[in-house]
Amino acid sequence: CSDKTGTLTTNRMTVVQSYICEKLCMVTPRFSDIPRVVGEAIIDGIALNSAYTSGLMPGQNPGDPLQQVGNKTECALLGFVNGLGKNYQTIRDSHPEDSFTRVYTFNSVRKSMSTVVPKQGGGYRVYSKGASEIILKKCSFIYGQDGVLEKFTRDMQERLLHQVIEPMACDGLRTICIAFRDFVPGKANINEVHYDNEPNWDDEENIISNLTCLCVVGIEDPVRPEVPEAIRKCQRAGITVRMVTGDNINTARSIATKCGILRPQDDFLILEGKEFNRRIRDSNGDIQQHLLDKVWPKLRVLARSSPTDKYNLVKGIIDSKVSASREVVAVTGDGTNDGPALKKADVGFAMGIAGTDVAKEASDIILTDDNFSSIVKAVMWGRNVYDSIAKFLQFQLTVNVVAVIVAFIGACAVQDSPLKAVQMLWMNLIMDTLASLALATEMPTPDLLLRKPYGRTKPLISRTMMKNILGQAVYQLVIVFGLLFVGRPLPRYRIGARPAAELGGDPALYHHLQRVRLHDAVQRAECAQDPRPAHIVPGAVHQPDLLL
Repeated sequence: CSDKTGTLTTNRMTVVQSYICEKLCMVTPRFSDIPRVVGEAIIDGIALNSAYTSGLMPGQNPGDPLQQVGNKTECALLGFVNGLGKNYQTIRDSHPEDSFTRVYTFNSVRKSMSTVVPKQGGGYRVYSKGASEIILKKCSFIYGQDGVLEKFTRDMQERLLHQVIEPMACDGLRTICIAFRDFVPGKANINEVHYDNEPNWDDEENIISNLTCLCVVGIEDPVRPEVPEAIRKCQRAGITVRMVTGDNINTARSIATKCGILRPQDDFLILEGKEFNRRIRDSNGDIQQHLLDKVWPKLRVLARSSPTDKYNLVKGIIDSKVSASREVVAVTGDGTNDGPALKKADVGFAMGIAGTDVAKEASDIILTDDNFSSIVKAVMWGRNVYDSIAKFLQFQLTVNVVAVIVAFIGACAVQDSPLKAVQMLWMNLIMDTLASLALATEMPTPDLLLRKPYGRTKPLISRTMMKNILGQAVYQLVIVFGLLFVGRPLPRYRIGARPAAELGGDPALYHHLQRVRLHDAVQRAECAQDPRPAHIVPGAVHQPDLLL
C-alpha cells in the first residue's frame, strides 16, 4: 500500500491550469488580465492562508529553479503568486502570524485550511483553500466574468465540477479551490456577514460556510520517471501495488494509470474512502472481515482516504483468510497519523525527507530519498538474503553428508580413514569457510524479481533443496567411492622417513573430492531454491570471492 505524493510522484508541484472569473487558463495569466479585486484576494488568500514555513528559496546556482521548502502544495500556490508578478513575502511581512485571529489547520478530515485575518477598518476576512469539490460545496457566491459577483447556484456548481474540475483531475492534476468570507460590523454586502458581537470562532461549521469562490487551480505533480518500470518489476515479482491517497478519485485514477498500477484490460476496483467504508461496514457501522474480503483482492486505488482507512485496509489484508498463506503487507507513510498503519504492517516504510518523527519511529525501514524504486531494491535485498541462506545451507549440508559417509564407510571397508585429519581441517576451515562466505555475501541481481515470492509457511529447506543436496551428495560419493574401491592407487612416495599417504591420506581421492565440492559451490552460486536450469558459469563469474 503506497502513498502517491512524493513516493510515486516527484513532489515538486506547479500550477499548470487555473479557472478565474469563468476563464480557463492553460498558462499562468497576467495580473492585469484579472479583475483587481479578485486578483488581490487570490494573492492575499494564498500568501496568508499558507504555513509561513512554506516558501520558495533561490537555487544553489544562478539559473537554477527555485527550491520548494515546506508543504509542496502550498509552494505550488506561492509559485502561482510569483507567476502573477507579485511578491508573497511582502504580504506576509505586513501580516505577521501572531496577528491572525484563528487558524483552522489542514488535516485529513477537513481536507482544507482556513485562516481568519483582521481587516483594515474593522471586521474579519476568512480565507479558505482545500480540495475543490469540498470547498465548492461551502460556496454560495462566485466571481463571474469581469469580476461581477454572482450567486453560486447548484447548477453552476455542477457545471464547474463537470466542465473544469473533472477534466483537470483526469489529466492527473490536484485541484485546489480558493475562497473567502467577510465578517463586517457595519452594513454588509450580499456575500458579507454582519455581526454585532464577536463571531464564535469555535463554531467552525458555521464560520466556514457561504464562502465566495475566487478560483480553482490545477496542480501538477509529475510521476517519477523510474516509477512505472519499478511497478512493472513488482508486478512481475508477484507483488500487488495499491495506491492510497487523499486526492480526488479522477486524479488518483490518472496517476495510477500513468504509473502502471491500473491497466486498460484489468478489472480492478477504484474506491473513495466513503464508499470503501460503506462496503466494509455492517448496519451498525462495525467493520466485518467477510465484507472486507470482498473488496481488498480487487482494490487497486483508494482515493479521498484518511489514515484510518489505510489502517483498516492493512489490518483487513493481514487478518484475511482468503489466500492459503497470509499476505505479507508493506506500507509507506509520512504523517503522524500513518503511525498505526506503519506499525501494523509486516514492513513499514517511512519517508526520510517528508516523514515525521512519529512515522519514522513506527516504521521498519526509512526511505532516505522518498522514492518508490527504493522499495524495489529493498525487495531484492530481502530475497537475496533468503536465497543466500538457502545456498549456504545446501552447500554445507552436502559437504557434511559426504564427509561423514566417506569417513565412516572408508574406515569400515579399508580399516583406515581415506581422509586424514589435516585434509579434513583444510576442507572445513579453509575451502568450505571461504566458499560459504562467498555464497552468503552475494549481491542481489534483477533476476530475483523474475519469480514469485516464497510463502510465509514455506520451509527453509524446501523439497527442491533436498533434491539438490541428495543429488549432489550421491554424485560426489559415486566419484569418491569409485576412486577408493575401483581406481588404481597412485604409487606411494616418501617425505623424509614417513610415507606421504600417512601424512595426507590418498592424494587422488582428496583432490577429486575438492573438485566436486568446487563444482557444487559454483552450482549453488547460481541456483538456490529456484528449480529452473542453472546457468553455472555466469553465476560464478559475478562472484569473485567464489572464484578466489
